[in-house]
Amino acid sequence: MRIGVITFPGTLDDVDAARAVRYAGAEPVALWHADRDLQGVDAVIVPGGFSYGDYLRAGAIASMAPIMTEVVAAAGRGTPVLGICNGFQILCEAGLLPGALTRNSGLHFVCRDQRLRVESTATAWTGALSAGQEILVPLKSGEGRFVADAATLERLEGDGRVVFRYAGANPNGAMSAIAGISSADGRVVGLMPHPEHAIDALTGPSQDGLALFRSVLQGAASAA
Repeated sequence: MRIGVITFPGTLDDVDAARAVRYAGAEPVALWHADRDLQGVDAVIVPGGFSYGDYLRAGAIASMAPIMTEVVAAAGRGTPVLGICNGFQILCEAGLLPGALTRNSGLHFVCRDQRLRVESTATAWTGALSAGQEILVPLKSGEGRFVADAATLERLEGDGRVVFRYAGANPNGAMSAIAGISSADGRVVGLMPHPEHAIDALTGPSQDGLALFRSVLQGAASAA
């Protein structure tokens, strides 16, 4: 399986995401923000960082990059897409996921290892996890507070589209402690914490994050 990893100006975690893809047993493919070619990849990761310096709004400029036109079209055809941190912001700005990510409630950058509760395994990126399971992954963001209007929140909760929720203390004031959500078909997932930094016990707080990358491989294998 070939998984594309996009690089924007200001992206920081593309190398880490590619490493996670390799750890899971897939082939990472570097994708450039200014290109319009997804190179036939089977899935796409929009990684974390500070694309375009977070000017205007975090992810706003990156959402209009040529490569994102192709990502939106591919998602419409069912291609799995994962947005991590800034990638989650980009997916919301591009309209692939509802809601928005705003400044943390304490107006401070939060950098910590964070427990997450798995709320949904009915997505392309969480099939290898168990509902109710808690995983430990790093969180590092200044604009990680998920917000949405009441109708959107009700729809996300009612349709089972809340994928991850902060366990224990809410680190950024996210509504309903939401750390990650999915599209209606479960093929697109965005989350603020960083599973790609929790794939090796030597470098991360756990290996829990590897399950997300293995999930998309398992889903592809079962569909073959």
